[in-house]
Amino acid sequence: MRQTHTLERLKAALVPGQVYRRSDLTRLSSNVDRHLAQLVREGSLKKLSQGMYAAPKNTVFGEAPPEEHSLLQSFLKDDHFVVYGLSQFNALGLGTTQLYNSRIVFNRKRVGEFTLGSRTYLFHRWREAPKSLTAEFLVVELLSRLNELVEDRVQILERLRDKLPQFNARRLLHASRHYATLSTQRKLEDLLKNKTAATAA
Repeated sequence: MRQTHTLERLKAALVPGQVYRRSDLTRLSSNVDRHLAQLVREGSLKKLSQGMYAAPKNTVFGEAPPEEHSLLQSFLKDDHFVVYGLSQFNALGLGTTQLYNSRIVFNRKRVGEFTLGSRTYLFHRWREAPKSLTAEFLVVELLSRLNELVEDRVQILERLRDKLPQFNARRLLHASRHYATLSTQRKLEDLLKNKTAATAA
């Protein structure tokens, strides 16, 4: 009877779409491995990887993938990260239109490619990671990943130079200094200098 009560308590604590580590659920069960196995068998949880589980969320279109922030936070054991796709560069108005499937996680802990659930992520580790995605951070990432884009890179840089005044200069410099390599920092500095020189002329 106690086992049944504990199992029901575990079920009641699960939020559809959320991801849990084994350690998240140990406070609710004195025999967590047995209960996790039971919950997986009956479909109340899905095992994503060793020690990681998702509570399924059903929609009119079928089962939804786990909530992304919860998935990545559980994987990293940290909420200091941002995730984005190269397709989000298209919103910067620099002439990029290509759609990309890759998802990049800029974080402080992991590096490499990992498949979590049904999604594949490229983890980029840096000494710091922003807690929110800004247009200025995306500009800096675009400069860092310019060689990965299929569009004309010269045209992208020309458009970026023309549109630089539309971005917040302080946030651009902050993103460059904190999240970019020296090579990317120089690219941005050159663009800023060329824009200043062109304006002065």
